[in-house]
Amino acid sequence: MWFIFALLSAVFAALTSILAKVGIEGVNSNLATAVRTVVVVFMAWGMVFLTNAQTGLGNIGRKSWLFLILSGLATGASWLCYYKALQIGEASKVVPVDKLSVVITLVLAFVFLHERFTVKSAVGCVLIGAGTLIMVL
Repeated sequence: MWFIFALLSAVFAALTSILAKVGIEGVNSNLATAVRTVVVVFMAWGMVFLTNAQTGLGNIGRKSWLFLILSGLATGASWLCYYKALQIGEASKVVPVDKLSVVITLVLAFVFLHERFTVKSAVGCVLIGAGTLIMVL
């Protein structure tokens, strides 16, 4: 059961990166971080006001709002699954599976953001996947 939660954590963490990439377009990064992050809300909003980025709040478009909110939801789902996996599984096995988010993010970036997928990226993905499998078995 821990593997399912750890794998879901990796998927949601990967979605967080992709959704944030789309949502942050044309938005101050400090402001975007505050919008999508509930857990660190005081720090994020502190940075918003510190950098005077609050003036850009009215300029955030519907698309950015949607993807920043979706990114925040994906972050929350990832953390819930991660802590559940840690609760019922061994950290030495849960953590490597969670880090599959790197591989999933690269694939999602290629598919949805049309980012380049190089030989180096492919080799890295294979090595991460193989390393995870070795660590978990």
